[in-house]
Amino acid sequence: MTRHTADSHDVIEVRGARENNLADVSLDLPKRRLTVFTGVSGSGKSSLVFGTIAAESQRLINETYTAFVQSFMPNIPRPDVDGLRNLSAAIVVDQERMGANARSTVGTATDASAMLRIVFSRLGEPHVGTSSAFSFNTADGMCPRCEGLGKVSDIDVDQLVDRDRSLNEGAITVPNFAVDSWYWKNFAESGFVDPDVKLRDYTAQQWDDFLHKPATKIKLNGMNTNYEGLVVKVRRLFLSKDKEAAQPHIRAFVERAVTFTACQDCGGARLNAAALSSRIGGMNIADCSALQISDLAAFVRKLDEPSVAPLLASLRETLESLVEVGLGYLSLDRESGSLSGGEAQRVKMVRHLGSSLTDVTYVFDEPTVGLHPHDIRRMNDLLLRLRDKGNTVLVVEHKPETIEIADHVVDLGPGAGTGGGTVCFTGDLAGLRASGTLTGRHLDHRARLRETVRTPTGHASITGATRHNLKNVGVDVPLGVLTVVTGVAGSGKSSLIHGYLAGRDGVVSVDQSPIRGSRRSNPATYTGLLDPIRTAFAKANGVKPALFSANSEGACPNCKGLGLVYTDLAMMAGVATVCEECEGRRFTPEVLEYTLDGRNISEVLAMSVDEARGFFSRGQARTILGRLGDVGLGYLGLGQPLTTLSGGERQRLKLAIHMAEKAATYILDEPTTGLHLADVDQLLALLDRLVDAGNSVVVIEHHQAVMAHADWIIDLGPGAGSDGGEVVFTGTPAGLVAHGTTLTAVHLREYVA
Repeated sequence: MTRHTADSHDVIEVRGARENNLADVSLDLPKRRLTVFTGVSGSGKSSLVFGTIAAESQRLINETYTAFVQSFMPNIPRPDVDGLRNLSAAIVVDQERMGANARSTVGTATDASAMLRIVFSRLGEPHVGTSSAFSFNTADGMCPRCEGLGKVSDIDVDQLVDRDRSLNEGAITVPNFAVDSWYWKNFAESGFVDPDVKLRDYTAQQWDDFLHKPATKIKLNGMNTNYEGLVVKVRRLFLSKDKEAAQPHIRAFVERAVTFTACQDCGGARLNAAALSSRIGGMNIADCSALQISDLAAFVRKLDEPSVAPLLASLRETLESLVEVGLGYLSLDRESGSLSGGEAQRVKMVRHLGSSLTDVTYVFDEPTVGLHPHDIRRMNDLLLRLRDKGNTVLVVEHKPETIEIADHVVDLGPGAGTGGGTVCFTGDLAGLRASGTLTGRHLDHRARLRETVRTPTGHASITGATRHNLKNVGVDVPLGVLTVVTGVAGSGKSSLIHGYLAGRDGVVSVDQSPIRGSRRSNPATYTGLLDPIRTAFAKANGVKPALFSANSEGACPNCKGLGLVYTDLAMMAGVATVCEECEGRRFTPEVLEYTLDGRNISEVLAMSVDEARGFFSRGQARTILGRLGDVGLGYLGLGQPLTTLSGGERQRLKLAIHMAEKAATYILDEPTTGLHLADVDQLLALLDRLVDAGNSVVVIEHHQAVMAHADWIIDLGPGAGSDGGEVVFTGTPAGLVAHGTTLTAVHLREYVA
């Protein structure tokens, strides 16, 4: 049979890609195969996969909509590439956290809740109506008291006032309510209370007027105004607004003053009495949603009702897929906003597994993040299943277990930043092993168990830990050594360490959460590096330091120091263009005349950390740059916006800052995220230096190299969720390898063998 022309488009052709640090990259990627992209952090993997291939695919799809529809879509500029041919529709499955909307749960995000609602509307006894009667997001299903949120907010009055003072003595402790402020006068001169009487001496009526009186018209200094009780006012001013957008001191106040308690009417179930009365096999829909997903899957398997057979089959498949990606320990009622980046990525993945679409390009960003070696195998099976449905799967990954299942590998490098951006190898796994590239050489590299382990200087005791799935856990965390906390995803590691060790005196917790900051923030501003740089420029030129800040006097007036101009096109999506005045350099021409050792401020901020280390040979700048290099961020640009950093990069940037403090105990959460195999050794050396300097280091980690390097291991399990929550081993890594029977022991034994 002759081959049809339509079947000849079997590779994605990339020609002349120059996005970020890519150095004119051209290559062919096989379609309907699994391609893994490897290389050190900053080598250009994301620029090629996300910034070029996926971005152009999405841009081309968006262009098929009308101008009106496009005006509601994000603007994607055309990537810097000569040509891209044979693209298919790209679906990006990344580690962006899911929106922190309290109404979004694992069940609503995967459509499992929608299917469960239909099952209850057909099979539930007594019958209470359509599926919307079982939804906490619709008026006919939600609990009227908490409006389907399951909890009600309460204000702790003692966080608003000091009862031992009078108003004149500053009894109101709410931000912006200081004595003599307008808000304060509203109370002090209202006539409802005496400003000289201590709050604890108010009559019941005065106390009620002071706190709870609804809006009432009063005259103040001859002006008509509204009086409302303090609690009423605080609710209106602070609680009806988005907490995340508030200033830090306001956010801190709200977190202190507002307590959430389970709604008494529905007991936290979010639904009204009618919805909760309907049961299948003794369970109502809230009971089912609160079950661990692996248990719910078993419950649904037992249901056999021909009238809803196809629906039950879909629901079973969704629940079993969640179990397969290692999320069987979650429940459908778990809020989406509380999932880690890796968990969020796997929840999104499950939606695509059930899809009938084929010939799609799926793009994954380190899908093994947060996964125990035991779960990585199951994740690999899912990637292969997506491929076998006829899809092109592109994966950016560092873990050898996933690189090894690739049909095709693209290795970028050889270094990071300006030292990267070229293709070092492209071909199959055997070819990569023989290639002599950094990745090829490290593929079979194994960290060895320590010859001798350090002796603890003391212990931090945790007793009676019951948070989430912990089963009354007691454990001694040794101090003065490197302790690694292991266990499958959902075994209780974070609950134990973040719940019971973080927050103690002298403990610094360094995680991967986003760094608060705008597109103006960059490594130089965040680490305080900009101060010594500005001072050095000011001193060398005899002018004031403020000129050398892009947020201050020296900023280009056209782009206000951003280097980009954001234009709102009303009908169409807004566009960001490089500022024509400063050509993206962010400063006025006068400021750029001033130099330090032949470089102007814009050129210095365009340097990578490694380049800048050579440029600043001493002083505070050198110290800060040294720390950034120590944590493996030598390739980062000093002026690169923080919004472009990955979770692992954010964690290492925070670590660099905390290293300046005299901490006693560091808690790190998966610090190997985003690190190339070759960089893991550098991280281990850094952890050793921290311990040898007299600190204690506690690392939550799945990477066997870190486990092997530990002085002490605390292993949680034996499984996840209700099957976990116990300490199943404590001791040295050698002891775990020799005598352990846990899942971690099995995989570490295999690794060091």
